[in-house]
This record gives sequence, structure tokens and C-alpha cells, in this order.
Amino acid sequence: MQHNMDNLKEKTAKGLFWGAINNGTIQVLNLLIGIVILRHLTPGDTGLIGMLAIFAAIAGNLQSSGFSTALINEKEPTAKQYNSVFWFNILMGGLLYAILFLSAPLIAWFFHQPALLKLSRFLFLAFFISSFGISTNAYMVKNMMNREITIINVTALVVSGSTAIIMALSGMGYWSLAWQQVVNALMLVLGRFYYVKWRPTLRFTFDYIRQTFSFSMKILVTMIINTVNQNMLTVLFGRLFRDARVVGNFFQAYKWDAMAFQTVGGMLAQVAQPVLVSVRDERDRELQVFRKMVRFASFLAFPALFGLALVAREFILCTIGDEWTDCIPLLQILCISGAFMPLYTLFQNLVISHGRSDVNMWLNIAQILLQLCVILLFYRQGITMMVTAYTIFNILWLAAWQPCARRMIGLRAVDLLRDTLPFMAIAATVMLTTYWLTLPIANLWLLLLVRIAIAAALYYVAMRLLNVAILRECLQFIRKK
Repeated sequence: MQHNMDNLKEKTAKGLFWGAINNGTIQVLNLLIGIVILRHLTPGDTGLIGMLAIFAAIAGNLQSSGFSTALINEKEPTAKQYNSVFWFNILMGGLLYAILFLSAPLIAWFFHQPALLKLSRFLFLAFFISSFGISTNAYMVKNMMNREITIINVTALVVSGSTAIIMALSGMGYWSLAWQQVVNALMLVLGRFYYVKWRPTLRFTFDYIRQTFSFSMKILVTMIINTVNQNMLTVLFGRLFRDARVVGNFFQAYKWDAMAFQTVGGMLAQVAQPVLVSVRDERDRELQVFRKMVRFASFLAFPALFGLALVAREFILCTIGDEWTDCIPLLQILCISGAFMPLYTLFQNLVISHGRSDVNMWLNIAQILLQLCVILLFYRQGITMMVTAYTIFNILWLAAWQPCARRMIGLRAVDLLRDTLPFMAIAATVMLTTYWLTLPIANLWLLLLVRIAIAAALYYVAMRLLNVAILRECLQFIRKK
């Protein structure tokens, strides 16, 4: 028993370690590539890509249809099951691309942007190409091949980012962003087939699709709802304001925020479901594992997102210039709720690991319906107020997940508060202290660097003085490696 616990702890630690390298490297590269590209684009260019994001994302949800999640949730998925999901994804991907290709004129009309006609037809190729790599990605996640996932993701980003930079420098505007997505999808597919031993065959049936249809459809509905949730404001701005610059500023603010919280959330997502599935028959152990993941998420997410809010002004002005000034307050607001997003990732993986895709689906449906109400109540008061209300609601809605976790593993509300509030309070105190200490600095570059250095040092010292177990375990693992 003890050996199994140590083995799981070691696998989880390795998964988190490589997940940290993967997501950290990806976000740093995204940051550097984005800075170079955005210096040669306008908010209007990114706004056009932002208007199409929801269509490509929903199409991507439909092509996988939740069956990749079903594969990961299996104790020991078979080659036949992988094969069924592979060919189903290909068929769905081709069908959906054809539908969206024919819908391109309607999309261009809806947003009053004629350029979207050709742009959408090309950009949507990315999700069709991605359909060839969904089963292999599920295989890698299930087997916790996090080192290989890291290599593939970094390689794909370097190749696609280099392509986009060359095109942006050549004056190709929004087409550089479109090509980046298509090339990235192609490189991911090729990389996964290189590392995964399993190969699809033409001998297949859809028996597994039928067997897991109910579970997977609930996952699908939830994925679509989450996609709509993540892109809802972009679509509404595009329709209500008919100004690509407004959409571009919000889209850019959300992008930087998402890059930060996905660094933590993505790291957890690579290990959460496989690990929780492995301990779901041991309630006490599962509670212990889940709470440790919550503490780890809080330990990283609160300082990272609060820190981004602290340096948002200097960061935007120093990296992509004065033209993006309007996105600064939006980024600062979004960062507050962004700190809580990795916790959503954990709760969703928990209920899915218990086979309760219905709980995941209905909680997300309720969330988006209430968000629509919030948006309709506040949009007339301007973008800033609308985003503020949206942010507050997303923080409060986390409380809706806790009762489900209590029924499944016994997680009490007081446990959740004990695991999150100390990190939130310390991170907020550190950022406020850093803000006041650095007020006299006028040079933007110096201010950015000094704030990052002081905030990081203060947070580390606070964790050491308080003898925080998560920090101690992280340092021990790094020393051992």
C-alpha cells in the first residue's frame, strides 16, 4: 500500500514537473512571439482573429465530442477503443469543416467584416488538421507522457511562431496569425504520431462510441458551454460595437490573462484526471490528493495572476506599445478572476473522474445562463463595468462546485477556504506592498523589472518564514532531480 502511494506521488510529481516545464515554456514562447508579432499588427487585425475564435473552438469541441475524455477516464483503454475514436474524429472534422466553409459568407455578414470570408475558410483548416491528433493526444495524457508532450508542444510553437513572425514582418497582417494556428495544428499531429506507438487501422467499428455516447455527449455540451463562456464577450463586442479595435483590445487582454492562468491550469490538467481516476475507490486518499492539488494551484495561481495585474501597465506599454493602452484596465480586472480558474480545472476533473459528466454539464450550463444575465444587466454601462461584473460572478460561482465535491470526496467548505485563502491573502499583501515600494520609479522598463523582482522575493520569503509545505516539497523535488 505504501509502495503504491509513493509510486503515485512520484508519478504525480513528475507529471507536474514536466507540466510546469511544458506550460511555462509554452507561455514564455507565446509571450515573446506575441510581442514581436503584435508590434507589426493593429488591434483590428487581432480583432478579426478574435471574432473567429469561438467558431473554431466550438468546431474543435464537436470533432472530439468528449470521447477523448472518455478514453482518459478508462482504467485501461484498448487499441480498438482508440481506433474507434480516431476515425470518428476524422469524420466529424471533415463534416464540420465543410459546414463552416459554406457558412463563411454568413459569418462575414454577422460581424460586418468582408475580410472574414477568405480568412475563416483558411483558419478553420486548423481544427480539421487537429482531428487527426485527438486520439494520440488522449493516449499521451492517459499514459502521462508529459515529457514527450512538452517536446511536441514546444517544437510546434517554435515552428508556427517563426512562420507567423516572418509573415508579420513581411506585412501580411492578420494572415500571419491564421498561418500560425494552421502550422501549429499540423506540427502537433506529426509530433504525436512520432512518439505514440499505437497506429490507427482501417478495421474499426463505432461500438465504443455507442457505449460511451451518453457520458461523452455531456462532456461535449460542457466543452461547448465553456467555449461560449470564454469567447462570449468577444462575440458580443463584435456584434454590439461593430468595431474590430474594441474586440482586439478585449481579445488581447483576455489572451494575456489566459496565458497566465493556463500555465497553472494546464499543468494540473495534464495529471489531475489520470491521478484522480487511480484513487477514486479510496475516498480518504482521494480527498488528501485533491486538497494537495488545490493548495498547489493556489500557491502558484494567486501570485502569478495578482502579479500580472500589478505590472499590467508597464508590461503592455513596454512590450506591445501605446496603441494597446485601452486593454490595460481590462487585463487587470480579468487577472483577479483568472487566479481562480485553475481551481475550476480541478473541480471539473474531479467530477469527470467520478463519471459524473452530467454534474459538470449542468453546472456549466447554469453558469453561462447567469453570465448572460449579468452581461445584459451591465453592458450599457460600458466595457469596463461589464468585464468587472463578469469577473466578480466567475469568482463567486466557484462556490457552486464545493457541494458536489463534498458529496464525492467529503471536501468541506472550510477545507477549501483553508487551502486557498492564506495564499490569496499573502499574494495580495505582497503585491500591494510592492506597489507602494515602487511608486517613485518613473522609468517603465525599470519599474517592470523591479516590481517583478521585489514581488517574487517577498512571496518566497513569506512562504519560507511560514514554512509552507508545498514550497518545501517543490524544492525537495527540484533538488532531487
